[in-house]
Amino acid sequence: MEIPKFMGYRRENGRVGVRNHVIILPLDDLSNASSEAVANNIKGTMALPHPYGRLQFGEDLELFFRTLIGTGANPNVAAVVVIGIEPEWTNRIVEGVGKTGKPVEGFSIERYGDHKTIEMASRKAKEYVHWASEIQRTECSCDELYVSTKCGESDTTSGLASNPTVGNVFDKLNEMGATTSFGETSEIMGAEHVCKERAATAEVGEAFMKTFNAYNDIILQFKTDDLSGSQPTKGNIRGGLTTIEEKAFGNLQKIGKKGMYVGVLKPAEAPTGKGLWFMDTSSAAAEAVTLWAASGAVVHLFPTGQGNIVGNPIVPVIKLSANPLTCETMSEHIDLNVSGILRGEMTLDEAGDKLIELMVRTCNGRFTATEALGHREFVLTKLYISA
Repeated sequence: MEIPKFMGYRRENGRVGVRNHVIILPLDDLSNASSEAVANNIKGTMALPHPYGRLQFGEDLELFFRTLIGTGANPNVAAVVVIGIEPEWTNRIVEGVGKTGKPVEGFSIERYGDHKTIEMASRKAKEYVHWASEIQRTECSCDELYVSTKCGESDTTSGLASNPTVGNVFDKLNEMGATTSFGETSEIMGAEHVCKERAATAEVGEAFMKTFNAYNDIILQFKTDDLSGSQPTKGNIRGGLTTIEEKAFGNLQKIGKKGMYVGVLKPAEAPTGKGLWFMDTSSAAAEAVTLWAASGAVVHLFPTGQGNIVGNPIVPVIKLSANPLTCETMSEHIDLNVSGILRGEMTLDEAGDKLIELMVRTCNGRFTATEALGHREFVLTKLYISA
C-alpha cells in the first residue's frame, strides 16, 4: 500500500503535527482574564479559557493535569505560555509540557497582579510567535499520524454511511501503520459484547469490559427513570434512532471491519504505540474531542447525521455527513458529503478514499469548516464535585 505524504510540523520529540499554534494556557478559572488579555495583545496566539483548576482532588485532579499538559504537549502546538494564580501548579503544567522539548514558560499572578503578569506573559508570547512563524513544514507520511474519531447528532444515515466511511479510513490507516482511537463509552451500551470481541487479546477485552462496566454503573446509579433525551439524544430521536442499542451498533461502524484495538486508555491518556486504541470518554462532543486532543491526536474525523457543529482549538475536526438534508441546510459545516453512498452513486471504498484525500489536504494546511467558522470548543471533563 502506498502511504500518502503531506507537509507537516516535526516537533522536538519526533512527533508530527499538522498545525502550528502558540497557545496561552490558563491553569485555572482565575487566570482566564489574563490569558485572554495576552491573546488579545499578541496576534498569532490563542487563549484556551476553561472553568476549572481550583480545589479538585484525586483522579479528578489527575485528569485535569493530564488534559492541560496533554493539550500543551500536542504536536499541533508549537509553544505554550502558562498563566496560573500560584506558581506550584503552574510549574507542574510547565514541567509536563516541557518534557516534549518545546518552548514553554509559566507566569503566576500572585505577588504580581494582572497588569504585570499580562505584560511579562505578552513579551514571552510575542517572542514565541516570532519563533513559531519561521518553522517550516517538512515532508511527513500518514503512518506518522494519530487520528481520533467520534460521531455526533447521529441519525439513521450515520450507521449506514458516514460512520462506515470513517471505518473504511481507519482500516486503511491501521494498515499503513498509523495510530487511531475511538471511544464514547456510554454509546457502546448494548453492543459492548461485540466491542469486546474486537480486542486484540483477551486481556485487552477484559480491560475494556472493566472500563465499560465502571462507566455504566455510574449511569445506572444516577439516571432517572431512563436515559431518553440523553441516550439517545433528542437529536438522535429526531433523526430516527429509537434505542441506545441502535445507536451503539452504528457507533461501532467507525472502527472498520479489520482493526483490533490493542489497548484501553484512560481519558486524555496518550497511546504508547501504533494501532487502534479504545479511550474511555464521555459521548459529549466537545468533552470527548478535548480529551483526544490532550492525548495527542492531531486530526479528528467526525461523522454527523443531524449536524453537530463542534470544533476544537488545536485539532482540525473534519465533518462528514450522509444526510442529504443536513448537507443542504447546513452545508457550511460539512467538509465531505457522502450521501451518494445511500443513493448508490458512491461505494464505501470510494467514500473512504475521498475522506483520506481530504484529510491529507487538511494536514497540508487546508482549514476545516469548524476552523473557518471559529468553532474552538475546549471543554474539560470533570469527574466529581470540588473540595
